[in-house]
Amino acid sequence: MLVAFSVAPSGTGRADGSVHDAVAAAVKVVRDSGLPHRTTSMFTEIEGEWDEVFDVVKRATDAVAPYGSRVSLVLKADIRPGYSGELDAKIERLEAAIDRQADEA
Repeated sequence: MLVAFSVAPSGTGRADGSVHDAVAAAVKVVRDSGLPHRTTSMFTEIEGEWDEVFDVVKRATDAVAPYGSRVSLVLKADIRPGYSGELDAKIERLEAAIDRQADEA
């Protein structure tokens, strides 16, 4: 399965509203997990089996909790049994489709 998630604290008390330290703590949990992952400006994607992925999401959420009075978690999952390596394979299929359409134009 693939999971894209974003976790951030609120009620941080910071005048600038920045949450980068909290997000860094969450991303460290993901990186230390050993699971395939990718972090962008808005989400972190992680790939693995249900229990291992959700364990990482929970631990990442727990890592953010000390940075504010509450935590917001946004999560989207792509559950496709029998497939692995989809973190990159989905992008490769997309790029191939774009190339085909450009060739047809």
